[in-house]
Amino acid sequence: MASAAQDLRYRRKQGMVDGSLAHDLDWAIRERELEHAGELPRRRETVVETPKIRTAEKAKVQVRERQHLSPLTAVGFVVVMAMTILVLMNYIQLTMLSADTVALQNRLEVLETEQVRLTAQYEQMFDLATVQEAAEAAGMVKPGNSQICYIDLSVGDSAVVYQKEDPSVLSGVLTSLHHNALAVVEYFK
Repeated sequence: MASAAQDLRYRRKQGMVDGSLAHDLDWAIRERELEHAGELPRRRETVVETPKIRTAEKAKVQVRERQHLSPLTAVGFVVVMAMTILVLMNYIQLTMLSADTVALQNRLEVLETEQVRLTAQYEQMFDLATVQEAAEAAGMVKPGNSQICYIDLSVGDSAVVYQKEDPSVLSGVLTSLHHNALAVVEYFK
């Protein structure tokens, strides 16, 4: 039987075409039929599964062993948290300093413009022509030669020191009592 199937399979000779060059799509089916020719058809066995009866079992709770925390892990966690907090605090300080810098720069610009305005106003106020006009309008005149006095500083300096007399002990005690009495009266007013 196997030889008949092989004969059909290799019947084509190379170089020579017997019929059409189109592919024969049914050749695999024919070959399978030839291989199983003369055999009895196989029975398919069906297995009927009997339903299993489930019994209600109480689920066992599996308890995991308590894991121990390594001291090095705890210290590492604390260090990481501390570093995180420090970084956040530094960012807060940096933001605050940046805001203060911007505010101070704005204030500096305002003060510089005010300085320019006040300097111009100051120069206008002390213009000699303006001062002379204001003085003449107020009734002031330049001093004459008779009103000018000169000081001679060629002589050395001298100073006189006056000393106060030391009060007696009795007058010091009386003065102290008088001041204390006045302080008590003023406190209760």
